[in-house]
Amino acid sequence: MRRAPQYVALVAYIVFLAFPLVWLLSTALKTPQEMALADPTWLPREPTLTNFTDAFGEQDLVGAALRSLVVALFSSLITVVISLPASYAMARYRGLLNRVAIGWVLVSQVFPFILIIIPLFLILRDLQLVNTLPGLVVVHVTFTLPFALWMLQGYVRAVPRELEEAASVDGATRLRSIVSVVAPLLAPGVVATLLFAFISSWNEFMFALVILQDPEVMTLPLTLVRFTGPEGVARLGPLAAASLMATIPSLIFFAIIQRRLKSGLMAGAVKG
Repeated sequence: MRRAPQYVALVAYIVFLAFPLVWLLSTALKTPQEMALADPTWLPREPTLTNFTDAFGEQDLVGAALRSLVVALFSSLITVVISLPASYAMARYRGLLNRVAIGWVLVSQVFPFILIIIPLFLILRDLQLVNTLPGLVVVHVTFTLPFALWMLQGYVRAVPRELEEAASVDGATRLRSIVSVVAPLLAPGVVATLLFAFISSWNEFMFALVILQDPEVMTLPLTLVRFTGPEGVARLGPLAAASLMATIPSLIFFAIIQRRLKSGLMAGAVKG
């Protein structure tokens, strides 16, 4: 009985998180007549898959999802590869340059993205990266990297220096101690950073809207917008169906990474 309030709060929190997804599924299975009712129903009275067939028939959702997946994977991997050694340097080496780097990481998160879209577009145009997926990858890495550095350098600071000193006493070089001692303990941070970078790139819309112009290279968020008419009226049925399908890859990726994150946290706690 003493745990009853905890379970009630946990169930309420789960319902709160799951409600948008459940409502999206309900909307995707409703007919246009049922969605037009003044008093909306919680569950569809006559479930139909017409919205799914219309969504896939009108737009290239599979191709857009594959392009979003490629951009998100490359962006997250490049972000981790760059931020891992940089975060180690920020956490281990003291000095003016280190303080300036940390200050710039914090300041860079203050600027609204809308202020730099035009200069960014001009730079990418000069590099001939406009309307290309590599250009979008570069942008995503650039704007995900500061927060990734801030995340990883916190994990590096949590690793005791004594472990590296003990490895150096045993004859290991600095590179060897980093690879054999520090890197395994950073597994939770690497996985968390990878997850953050992937989700940020998968859901990103503003930069993709400015950089990508042709439908053949548009990512999934841009393709979902095409279900809105010129008058701004959205076709809720196909849009809900397409949005529901767009959430599946990120949920699968999170489910896979979540297991690795849990095992990495436990391994790091044991080794520490």
